[in-house]
Amino acid sequence: MATMNTMEEFEALLAESLEIDTPQEGSVVKGRVIAIEAGQAIIDVGYKMEGRVDLKEFAEIGGTAEIQVGDEVEVFLDRVENSRGEAQISRDKAKREEAWDRLERAYADETRVDGAIFGRVKGGFTVDLGGAVAFLPGSQVDVRPVRDAGPLMGMKQPFQILKMDRRRGNIVVSRRAILEESRAEQRAEVIGNLTEGQTVDGVVKNITEYGAFVDLGGVDGLLHVTDMAWRRVNHPSEILTIGETVKVQVIKINKETHRISLGMKQLQSDPWDAVEVQYALGTIHKGRVTNITDYGAFVELEAGVEGLVHVSEMSWTKKNVHPGKIVSTSQEVDVMVLEIDSAKRRVSLGLKQTQRNPWEVFAETHPVGTNIEGEVKNITEFGLFVGLDNDIDGMVHLSDLSWDQRGEDAIANYRKGDTVQAAVTEVDVEKERISLSVKALGEDTFTDAVDGVKRGSIITVEVTAIEEGGVEVDYNGQKSFIRRSDLSRDRADQRPERFGVGDKIDVRVTNIDPKTRRMGLSIKAREIAEEKDAVEQYGSSDSGASLGDILGAALKGDKN
Repeated sequence: MATMNTMEEFEALLAESLEIDTPQEGSVVKGRVIAIEAGQAIIDVGYKMEGRVDLKEFAEIGGTAEIQVGDEVEVFLDRVENSRGEAQISRDKAKREEAWDRLERAYADETRVDGAIFGRVKGGFTVDLGGAVAFLPGSQVDVRPVRDAGPLMGMKQPFQILKMDRRRGNIVVSRRAILEESRAEQRAEVIGNLTEGQTVDGVVKNITEYGAFVDLGGVDGLLHVTDMAWRRVNHPSEILTIGETVKVQVIKINKETHRISLGMKQLQSDPWDAVEVQYALGTIHKGRVTNITDYGAFVELEAGVEGLVHVSEMSWTKKNVHPGKIVSTSQEVDVMVLEIDSAKRRVSLGLKQTQRNPWEVFAETHPVGTNIEGEVKNITEFGLFVGLDNDIDGMVHLSDLSWDQRGEDAIANYRKGDTVQAAVTEVDVEKERISLSVKALGEDTFTDAVDGVKRGSIITVEVTAIEEGGVEVDYNGQKSFIRRSDLSRDRADQRPERFGVGDKIDVRVTNIDPKTRRMGLSIKAREIAEEKDAVEQYGSSDSGASLGDILGAALKGDKN
């Protein structure tokens, strides 16, 4: 009975020993290299089991296997026995299992892992993380796009795990996160050593349209185009090149965003400090046109000092043209200082003030009464515009075109481009107006004709035409019209047909209008005036004498 108990105990111990010594399939086991032959390592994994592993599985990516007989290694046991009676083991799978355990811990702790980029795939690169392969997106390689990743290949460096899925075997890593973290630490250190107003040296790293980024030793500062020079800078490339070392002043530091504003012009004297002394009002200076806009042109008086010539101050005569038709960029011009506002750093300049006012010159050389000759530049409803010297115009109003014709009729005789002669009648320099007269060159026939004639005068006219509304008459070459109602005091005799062309009749002048060049004539007014004179001289109808008696006595008196 005792013997049986002893056997049972021995079998239990043997079974326990077998369970302990026999490795479990699908696990990582330790083994010892007992031989190396035919490019393989023969490994004893215990319990009289041996397996073979290719030497390349012991080599690091891009390197050679460094393994010797007697070395202890960890391998993954796929099967206890294969078709050749050997254990089926793998060093790669062992490294992968080991790596995944290590990477999962690093991912959970948000710590960095070391790896090496060894291949390029669509959208990025592959990274060896010491047994596990991860994907490195192209956007996560560097803080800026990388054109050539060659120098990074095979180099051992730290990475940050962004995402991992063991079941699917996916790992995504970032090199950029490491660089940004390092960069942030470096920026904080550099910024901590900088103060506003400090002068430092930097290297131009990048140039844009609005400025340049300058590396101050691990941190970039923005040198805006307006802070590069006191003068106007159209593009930073005019004065800077990439890689150039420049001396700059720290203008502003934003501790929260770590943004640094830099300046170069602040290291130079401000030319505006002496502007009011050097450019006194009313003085004339030479300048260079730097920019042309719709409202004027900017003229550089010296480096850093620009003034604006407003379009209204560019030309005496060209009022509605674009400044680009008067001046051109880079042209040297003479300008006059009109106004200075040092607080706003503005100078108002005048271009036309450097030349004499052409209306003043014309007034001096062409006093009133001077005869001129010019070309008709434009015809409007109120007159002619005639081109004169120095690109100025004079105007002949409708009323100054002809003595004998209405202005509306006289202007029809002129065409654009015609050469006309006229007399200067007025020059208004302030309003820039010159009045001309064509008719002033001829004789005023109306004035000559009515010379000595006054309102109330009795004159003799000749009938030239009979019309239904009255008769047309002529007096010294001037036509006038007597209306039907003015042909007689007696309504029965107010008939135009009782007159004939060529008849001579006495009429009374009722009005003389020099503007319309017309005389008002009336037979009726003459008869009424004659009756009034007769009554005053020969009696009144109140005394009993009839009008016929009075007129008869008047006629008899005339005969005596």
